[in-house]
Amino acid sequence: MSNRDDGRLVDALSEIAINAGEAILNVYRQNFTVETKDDRSPLTQADIASHELIRDALSELTPDIPQLSEESDSIPFATRSSWGEYWLIDPLDGTKEFVNRNGEFTVNIALIRDHEPVLGIVHVPVSGVTYAGVNGVGATRQRNSGDKQSIQIRIPHANPLIVVGSRSHANPVLVKHLEAMGDYELVSMGSSLKFCLVAEGEADFYPRLGPTSEWDTAAAHAVVSAAGGEVMTLSGTPLRYNTKDNLLNPEFMVVGDPEIPWKEHFADYTSLYPFAAR
Repeated sequence: MSNRDDGRLVDALSEIAINAGEAILNVYRQNFTVETKDDRSPLTQADIASHELIRDALSELTPDIPQLSEESDSIPFATRSSWGEYWLIDPLDGTKEFVNRNGEFTVNIALIRDHEPVLGIVHVPVSGVTYAGVNGVGATRQRNSGDKQSIQIRIPHANPLIVVGSRSHANPVLVKHLEAMGDYELVSMGSSLKFCLVAEGEADFYPRLGPTSEWDTAAAHAVVSAAGGEVMTLSGTPLRYNTKDNLLNPEFMVVGDPEIPWKEHFADYTSLYPFAAR
């Protein structure tokens, strides 16, 4: 599938994500129960409703492309390793934000090809905003049925730097590294919206020193890349997908302006914690 073909999928995928968002909001507007999965993360009826809708819609749209979703059954690496391309889905990214009813949760759909996210849709159900990114084509932001607006990273960076961080995962080690970088302003945000702030030039830097899974990052990674940014490990190598048995990401950073030597600020961190650079 070419970049041109990927671009043709955007409208269909955006509609799928918007419909999944409506299914999520139907639960959000009511009283709902919260279960706990084996990894102690929360699960609601909204996660399942969104998963089932996306699964069925993608099966009809692209029946030959396999799917991997946070809420699907586990798929062995022996099977996944043979996939040249596949859909990687987080039906409700930011379930904690959903439970807390702060609106900072998203629907994430990504197309992975040769270990790289080449197409990504991030839909924000509460605001009605949809971000889309296609490798080699560009990134857009659209609110409801309004016009699509092209987005790109901010060059030059703001002064002081605008750094976005997790609302649910504060990290004192990260604060020490940020202080060594000089003046900065920290903006807290939930879910994959942190990536999108970098992609649309509202933030310059999102470092993640903590656990994430591949479905948490893939769609927004595609948006950032299409907007001119990078998603890399702390040692500066590109973040890649479906390369190993487990689906955990190494620690990473989402960066805008390439003139800043981002990885140098974490050189001592990677020497102390070599796993972070993998």
